[in-house]
Amino acid sequence: MKKGLIIVICLIMLCPFLNCKADVSENIENTFENTESLAVNAQSAILIDAKTGTILYEKNAHEKLAPASMTKIMSMLIIVEAIEKGNLKWDEMLTISENASSMGGSQILLETGEQMSVKDLFKGVAVASGNDAVIALAEAVAGTMEEFVKMMNEKVKKLNLKDTNFKNPHGLDEANHYSSAYDMAFIAKELVKHEKILTFTSIYEDYLRKGTEKEFWLTNTNKLTRFKPGVDGLKTGYTEEAGYCLTATMQKNDYRLIATVMKEPSSTIRNSEISTLLDYGYAQYKSVSILSSKDIISKASVEKGINEYSNVVAKEDVNLILKKSDNLGKITYDIDINKLKAPIKKGQIIGKIVVNIDNKKTTQIDLTVNKDNEKATFFKLYFRYLKNIINGKIYF
Repeated sequence: MKKGLIIVICLIMLCPFLNCKADVSENIENTFENTESLAVNAQSAILIDAKTGTILYEKNAHEKLAPASMTKIMSMLIIVEAIEKGNLKWDEMLTISENASSMGGSQILLETGEQMSVKDLFKGVAVASGNDAVIALAEAVAGTMEEFVKMMNEKVKKLNLKDTNFKNPHGLDEANHYSSAYDMAFIAKELVKHEKILTFTSIYEDYLRKGTEKEFWLTNTNKLTRFKPGVDGLKTGYTEEAGYCLTATMQKNDYRLIATVMKEPSSTIRNSEISTLLDYGYAQYKSVSILSSKDIISKASVEKGINEYSNVVAKEDVNLILKKSDNLGKITYDIDINKLKAPIKKGQIIGKIVVNIDNKKTTQIDLTVNKDNEKATFFKLYFRYLKNIINGKIYF
């Protein structure tokens, strides 16, 4: 065998062990240059950045379709908000109604009169897509399933979504019950702000009623939580009308993406196409930090505040999603702060900041203060007034 041929063969054999990251990365990025190869079998699809809502890919994203159990993304949002408001507690025991226990479809086999904690019921929804569990929680939040559905549709309006109308909290097919890939992704965007829910949606398998005669094994309907590193939610769906649906979320490279596919022909194709969508997002895009919520933007005068001035900060971090091939342009800010009067609370919206890239508005974020500023006493204000006179800040 010739010496040159031997060297070539050896290099080929060694290639997996060499540092070929640049070549591999380049090949991945080139693979996704043609987006027509994405979500080919899905009736509708979308990929967004979870922080900014930037749309990275869409296909028939506003088409109104049956969402199946992806409906529970909104149900979980309403439930977790009720818990955070103190209207429901994670360790609270709920008594299961006949209405909840009689639900068909996917379920955790609740019985009428049985008691289960809010935490375990929520786990039954997030992991096993239990229709009976979501009804039990809906009744606890709103009194009746019908009132809960009203809350769901009110939330749709509050989020300014146009393609959705809910008729139930579980997603079983029903006339006039519909949503879109766009709306599902943006409801999911709202849900993942409540990071605790990811501790439920990321569970692959667990038990309810552990150690009892009615022990129930949960296994996640979203198989990507086990087989795709970084995926920690969110919700599958299937009915005959809806086909196979999935809204998935993944954390990688310090930012989170959300992908939705609707009306896929099989669960295998659904999982494959949504996985490819997520890979596309991370291969083609990067998250660039523009402003931290810890950065002091300015100081604002607070009328009658115990502190004369408060530090103004963005209510949340400001990030932009850019193509990896793009460079960040010139950044400028337009700041609008309301007239402030004590008391002012941390987190209270006091104005807006508009971020411009190359003189083009890119995003708008609420402003707040980094500390509470309570109302000052009469004597505090009186001595401040005298001090300002002495320092020449007040003239007569």
